[in-house]
Amino acid sequence: MPDNRVIYLIDGTAYIHRGYHAVRNLSNSKGLPTNAAFSFTRMLMKLMKEKESEYAVVFFDAKGPTFRHEIDREYKANRPPMAEDMAVQIPYIRKIVEGFNLPIVEQQGYEADDMIGTLAVKAEKEGFDTVIVSGDKDFAQMVTDHVTIWDPMKEIVIDRAAVEKKFGIQPAQVIDAMALSGDTSDNIKGVPGIGEKTALALIQEFGSLDNLYDRVETITKKKQKENLLAHRDDAYLARKLVTIDTNAPVAWDLEAFTVKAPDNAALSALFGELEFTGLQKEFPQQTDLSGKRYTGVMTQQELESLAGRLEKASCFAFDTETTALDPMKARLVGISLALEPDEAFYIPVGHAYEGAPVQLDRDAVLRILAPAFENTKITKIGQNVKYDWTVLSRCGFKIDGPVFDTMIAAYLLNPTRRSYGLDRLAADYLNHRMISYQDVTGTGKNAKCFSAVPLEEAIPYAAEDADITFSLHRLLEKELKQGGLFELLETIEMPLVPVLMHMEMAGVAVDREALAALSKELEGQLEKLEGEIYGLAGETFNINSPQQLGVILFEKLGLPTQKKTKKKTGYSTDADVLTTLADHHELPALLLRHRTLAKLKSTYADALAELILPETGRIHTSFNQTATATGRLSSTDPNLQNIPIRTEEGRQIRKAFVPRPGWTFVSADYSQVELRILAHYSQDPILIEAFENDEDIHTRTASEVFQLFPEMITEDVRRQAKAINFGIVYGISPFGLARDLGISQKMAKNYMDSYFSRYSRVKEFMDKAIADARETGQTRTMFGRIRYLPDIDSPNRTLQGYAERAAINTPIQGTAADIMKLAMIATEKALAKEKLVSVMLLSVHDEIVLECPPDEVKTVSALVADIMENVCDLAVRLKVNVAQGSNWADAH
Repeated sequence: MPDNRVIYLIDGTAYIHRGYHAVRNLSNSKGLPTNAAFSFTRMLMKLMKEKESEYAVVFFDAKGPTFRHEIDREYKANRPPMAEDMAVQIPYIRKIVEGFNLPIVEQQGYEADDMIGTLAVKAEKEGFDTVIVSGDKDFAQMVTDHVTIWDPMKEIVIDRAAVEKKFGIQPAQVIDAMALSGDTSDNIKGVPGIGEKTALALIQEFGSLDNLYDRVETITKKKQKENLLAHRDDAYLARKLVTIDTNAPVAWDLEAFTVKAPDNAALSALFGELEFTGLQKEFPQQTDLSGKRYTGVMTQQELESLAGRLEKASCFAFDTETTALDPMKARLVGISLALEPDEAFYIPVGHAYEGAPVQLDRDAVLRILAPAFENTKITKIGQNVKYDWTVLSRCGFKIDGPVFDTMIAAYLLNPTRRSYGLDRLAADYLNHRMISYQDVTGTGKNAKCFSAVPLEEAIPYAAEDADITFSLHRLLEKELKQGGLFELLETIEMPLVPVLMHMEMAGVAVDREALAALSKELEGQLEKLEGEIYGLAGETFNINSPQQLGVILFEKLGLPTQKKTKKKTGYSTDADVLTTLADHHELPALLLRHRTLAKLKSTYADALAELILPETGRIHTSFNQTATATGRLSSTDPNLQNIPIRTEEGRQIRKAFVPRPGWTFVSADYSQVELRILAHYSQDPILIEAFENDEDIHTRTASEVFQLFPEMITEDVRRQAKAINFGIVYGISPFGLARDLGISQKMAKNYMDSYFSRYSRVKEFMDKAIADARETGQTRTMFGRIRYLPDIDSPNRTLQGYAERAAINTPIQGTAADIMKLAMIATEKALAKEKLVSVMLLSVHDEIVLECPPDEVKTVSALVADIMENVCDLAVRLKVNVAQGSNWADAH
């Protein structure tokens, strides 16, 4: 139990500054800096949890001068103004303190230290012990038998014994020592030549500042005595300035200082805005279902009545409850629907538990609902709608007409949010805490399948999903239209959803025997590499242990250390570090090779066969529309983006992907699409001429940059030009280009200067892209896709550089992504229109892979090439390479 005679006095101002410097580069998706607020909150929570304090007060410095400025106009004169990215967090920090229901004390003309000191003295008179929560060494002067200091960030407790041990003097003597040494951070001069160590020694010897000056003639060090005599007034002025005023105008009010329960709703909303997801979960709001009308549909009459309402609606939201997260494995348990705010229905069709009531037949339910879902005038709303659509499609159910996905809508509004989950969106947009899945299914060993959840719990949970999705739709649609993003949703993202769904459901076959052979081959290569690594290291060790590897590289071999781990507890041995070290020793290169092969073996050669769905005999990857800031698709289970294209091992993995027996893969791959988009954006005449003449762009760049005739350009020179071309697209720096090419930064800069002197319009485009981003805080693709760049004016040069590169490459990468999506949509439409049986299976980077019967290969090849090359108009024509093969590698 907490001691009810202890009061905690929290130095809020100090912890704002300490938190700001302790946690860097933290902001929410809107660009609001949150580092100080986050660190401050963690400090408060640590206090609340560990100390269970019954009485606590938070102190802040008030704006304006204090009595110390009247004593000395130079006091704190060297302090720069508060950094803007700290200042904007102050209102949020105050709201956090208010959310914890902690009293705030501040007083014009006094510092937080004075208020704390005053209350510490009053607390002792009232029979209380005081804990000053601070890391400020100035508070050592306040320590008594009843006053201690606790620094939760460093886990340090300072009592009288600790002060005596650390300084060798009594707490009351600390003031005199500080008077001698001064305080440069506060512009308090003290005595020149006397630092903290010397000051402590003098007070240990003489006992006090007064005694020191009474006996100053006994000091044998000539210069020290001269300084003491010459700066006597400065020392006594310093003593006034460093002394905490314990007579500040602050009243003792125990009732006001009593800790109350935090306001969970206020903190949850605030942490939601700041995007402190983990902290928000620690302050759950009560799920408020008052005013909600959630109904279970148990009879055919109720279902038909609901279906009739759906068919008359302009829009409705739907959601499915199932038995699995994988839509290709999930069985339908129920459907929830909402067509009015605060009203929703749940139709159970697959709940099976002891005492479960009779439910409607699944197929009968789908048949009655079909007219509404197939009505092309009604908008169907879902959250991650591809999942539900797939589950229903596997039941033979069709969805037609406009579809709106709240997850994708939220992504378009801000493609760098940390989460697009329904619970997150509900908290952020509706300030509503949803019933969690774990609330109804349980966790760990007690977790149960949703089909085993009793209906009295399942109905509100499932109905809420549809209700919240419906409510979000209205808000998100309005924001999309205001932001000029609705057309992007309507013409690209939503039409793409069924295309991706069909690709996922089609799946792709893999050759089990080829994978097994590749796994065995990789195992042999890894064993050989391990032998070479141990030989170079001179001992065996755990190659996968960064700690052991760090010892080998930096202590045994003496290679130059590059950086520490994130927690600063050991040597970093990440890929960047090993790449740099490879210039100094053979071992890092072997380690990189070992990591690459080990990952290929575990992630692909061994894992792909395990992903084959028994019912189809194929792998069904999941394509994600909301995973990248630029709009590019990603994929999971397996991740198709990470299979290396240019290595032999990568080719072997791609060879394992095969069409169905007797069929052929057709691969259509954009040629240098990003450089063509760069030519379009920049309108650079040399780039445009090269593409119009169908020249090899890398050879042309080599000729321009290195001033060589084409016949003089070797493969190595062309490789360097290629690195420059693609580096420019990604806003590369001379440092980055130097690293990629293994040359000096000076030479890399010369290359880039030469490039920009020849391709001057490219430089103009890049400069304008950065200038526009600086003005608007965002960048856009050709089709209106937005990416916010909150760090474009960051005082942190690294973050600013990252934002500047994003300002350059996002319009290019994002436009390329949009073009690919339009091509995929058009391809599926054309296949259906021409009544072809060929199917689109994969989309990776700038490539589409289709599976075709022999008699359609020629037709599909021509069709896809025509669509991809003419899907949009650019200043230069798009070019597509089309190939066929009996496996993915051969077709590329």
